[in-house]
Amino acid sequence: MKKPDPKPILSYTMARSLRCPLAWMIGLSLASASPGIALPLAGRAPSGIFQADRTVTGSVKDEKGEPLVGVTVTVKNNNAIGATTDLNGEFSLTIPQNLLDNATLVFSFVGYAPMETELGSQTRLDIAMNSSISQLDQVVIVGYSAKKVKFLSSSVSTINNEKLRDVTSNELPNLLQGKAPGVVVSSSSGDPTSAGRILIRGAGTISAGTSPLVVVDGNIGGSYNPVDVESISVLKDVAATGLYGSRAANGVIIVNTKMGKAGKTQISFNNTLGFAQATTGKFRLMDSQELFDFQSTFYPRDPSVLRTNTNWWDEAFRTGFVNNHNISASGGSEKTTYYVSANYYKEQGTQVENDKTGYNFRANLQTQLTKKLAAKVLFNGVFNKDNYANSNTLYDAYNNLPFDPAYDEAGAPIDARSYPGWLGRDRENFLHSIQYNYSKAQSLNVSTDVNLDYELTDKITLSSYNRINFLNGQSASYNDKRTKQGGANSGELYNGTTYSNRLLTSNRIRYSEDFGRHGVTLLGVAEAETTYSSSSSAAGKGLPPGRDVMSVATDVLTNPTGFNEQVAFRKFLGQLDYNYDNKYFLVGSFVNEFSSLFGKNNSTANFYQLGASWILSNEEFLKNNKTITFAKLRASNGTVGNADGISNFASLGLYTISTDASYSGLPGAAPSQKGNPDLTWEKIKSSNIGFDLSFFNRIDLVVDAYVKEASELLYRKPLAATTGYSYVWVNAGSIRNKGIEFSLTSTNVKGKDFNWETNLNMAFNRNKVLELSDGATVFNSGARQPIAVGHNMDEYNLPIWAGVNPENGDPQWERIVKDANGNVTKELTSTYSQAQTADSRQFSGKTAAPKFTGGISNTLTYKNFTLSAFFNFVYGNWVYNESRVYFDNDGLYESYNQMVLAEGWSRWEKPGDNATHPKPIVGGNKDSNQSSSRYLEDGSYIRLRNVRLGYSLPDNLLGRSGFSKVSVFVSGDNLWTGTRFSGTDPEVSLSQVDLSSGLSSLRYPISKKYLFGINFSF
Repeated sequence: MKKPDPKPILSYTMARSLRCPLAWMIGLSLASASPGIALPLAGRAPSGIFQADRTVTGSVKDEKGEPLVGVTVTVKNNNAIGATTDLNGEFSLTIPQNLLDNATLVFSFVGYAPMETELGSQTRLDIAMNSSISQLDQVVIVGYSAKKVKFLSSSVSTINNEKLRDVTSNELPNLLQGKAPGVVVSSSSGDPTSAGRILIRGAGTISAGTSPLVVVDGNIGGSYNPVDVESISVLKDVAATGLYGSRAANGVIIVNTKMGKAGKTQISFNNTLGFAQATTGKFRLMDSQELFDFQSTFYPRDPSVLRTNTNWWDEAFRTGFVNNHNISASGGSEKTTYYVSANYYKEQGTQVENDKTGYNFRANLQTQLTKKLAAKVLFNGVFNKDNYANSNTLYDAYNNLPFDPAYDEAGAPIDARSYPGWLGRDRENFLHSIQYNYSKAQSLNVSTDVNLDYELTDKITLSSYNRINFLNGQSASYNDKRTKQGGANSGELYNGTTYSNRLLTSNRIRYSEDFGRHGVTLLGVAEAETTYSSSSSAAGKGLPPGRDVMSVATDVLTNPTGFNEQVAFRKFLGQLDYNYDNKYFLVGSFVNEFSSLFGKNNSTANFYQLGASWILSNEEFLKNNKTITFAKLRASNGTVGNADGISNFASLGLYTISTDASYSGLPGAAPSQKGNPDLTWEKIKSSNIGFDLSFFNRIDLVVDAYVKEASELLYRKPLAATTGYSYVWVNAGSIRNKGIEFSLTSTNVKGKDFNWETNLNMAFNRNKVLELSDGATVFNSGARQPIAVGHNMDEYNLPIWAGVNPENGDPQWERIVKDANGNVTKELTSTYSQAQTADSRQFSGKTAAPKFTGGISNTLTYKNFTLSAFFNFVYGNWVYNESRVYFDNDGLYESYNQMVLAEGWSRWEKPGDNATHPKPIVGGNKDSNQSSSRYLEDGSYIRLRNVRLGYSLPDNLLGRSGFSKVSVFVSGDNLWTGTRFSGTDPEVSLSQVDLSSGLSSLRYPISKKYLFGINFSF
């Protein structure tokens, strides 16, 4: 009798089998089985059920909505029924009828937390998986290698792109503000063409630079756009920064840009639009009535001036618009991946005639050329166009009188020089000038990297990392002869060009091997870098109106200038990295570096670094502890150098060829800089101790304490004219920074639909000058912030304000008096010249350096909604509000507008008044507005840096639209600031510039930004 045909256990169409490799293999097995032989799956009923089987389809994505390729999907307790996701993150599997009751699907993928979902009556499931990689398991780039955070022996802070990009800016410093302990970002201007300054663990130099070294994709320097950044690593102690030798004294910021991932091409289009308005805080200038009433007490005016009430601040500022658009594509195969991105960014400054436009293109390609040879080719091009504020707009906004009109009866801007009855001191209307004048610049910055890694053996890798960078810039500033700025010279034009190219090669050999519980890695690096740069400038005058080209200038305004320069660095380094049983870690390195910047007697320098760590949680006494889930102790000590910020020929004797030195039509030269063949690097010795703790796998705490002592400080020392030189570069003195910093991350709530995470970081730093050269006790004597032994280098030294004499309203200062026996007493004086002598100027005990800085953020997610808020704060710093010299001067400048007194301030009116402000007098009250501690103000503030609400459309709404993710958000930057500072904005530069910090002078305030964004991926 003929046997009946066996019933197939599972059946798949070819289309489905291509999506589900496991099912496809099972189908092949069934198709190739001998006739009459059944191949039942384990636990499977032999027959009679296939007609009621259910096919289930779906997709699996990560937290960002990107498809996950290769996710395993199985039926719980029956691994024989399963599938894997394809290149689109899609899966399909058929479940037999007898398994449908209470069926649960299990989703598992390396690096992600497994998920279980009850099937119920559903035929399609769209799953979002969460990464299971903890902060401790993240891999960061440190020096010339990559390590998991938990294995580091150094102090490193890492910020991923999501936390970086909450604030809208095209400048990395602005995005970093408040997000890493010990990293202080400050800005002296809200101008979009001006980036903030970064200071890591305090300033430790006099004349050299304080900016950290930037490393992009493994090579020193380079260009990038913030939208292409995958993560930022901030290296702070010598165990991490030391391999960068002479340029690591101020810390290192490592920028890692995005790379492609194998799988289907992912295209993303991200758009942000919004507007910005200048912040003014509690600051307000007087209107006509207020100014008239104030001046009536000492400088009566005709009431007719009240007919005009011009708000010059409103005329100078506007609502600026912000546009940020980015399109990127990434993908590739197992051997070759790519990431391509283009970005357009334009931000109008809130001040008129001021904006920044940026274009960026990046292409990152990585490929496995052979089994042993891998290559990366990285290209980035940045084109920027900057329009700078011109025609003294900001100055006039603060100081012009509201009595003066901005426009004539026809609505045209008035030329104040010819307007009868103009009352303001400077007879200047910027609205008239900006019709014709401009100041602008443009630059093109292109860099290309070719990085090769060759596995000589399974233990030895040879690498060659190479970069070439080109920078070309042009600038132009034009003052038309029809304006006040250009009138004196019948029109002015300034042109400048800059060019530089930089060549870098870094060649490395790495040996790594494990011997049982022992692990050893040896690294050797030989690196060379050369930079060529040139510049030229010219200025002409006598130009016809509206003709802004140098060829029509009829005379030379200043002599043309220019230079051609070449600077070289060379470095050799070796490093030993050892660990035992993933418990004990030791790292040591030695660096020898040469630089053409320094004298022939000291052109090379040696630096060393040592680091150690102990993971206590891997010891038996803490293993499997449910409270302390991770614990590590760290320590490091070593030296680095600083070569940043000095001139390229600082060690050489220089002459200046100029008209001043010429004679009888023949060119002549005069000495300008004295040579110093012994000039060498600043040396910084640093020690760090820290610990990392995790509690309940929910709370992460990182604490570091450090001491950083800089010696042989680079100083541009002025020389007396009798020497025949202007100055000489020397190594002089030492400065110490010490402090404590911590970061705390807490997962407060973690549920199926709702999550809440808090991040807090704070840093405390103290600075002290320990020694100066030649037995000196002070450098830059007479300055507002001299460099003095025993004092903070940012401490103010000036006449001490003693308030207002209640009897007569005169200003008072402290005067230091010494008697014949040398006894010192303090007296009050109303004569400024007695208070500003060298003996009477005093260290105030107030410094521009904050006592602590930090930031706190909260991120809440509920289903597809995300709400985040980020505050940054600065406390304990003092700001010298120099702006008040102009508009808070007790009658000195009656032709300037005045500020409305801040809350709690008062002006003296009659005997017995205890006032903060002296009696106003025409021409000023006894120099009351001269430099003194009167204008020192508490610069502490807390700012709502960003708040953001986002929503991602669920997959069932996307349907067959072709989009894999669509998200929208609304965002606000700098919406609120809490401070006692009287000016528009308490934020000032906390890094020393020209031996000065903490200065607020006619401040261009930062902007409040209101933004909307929509992002697509497909």
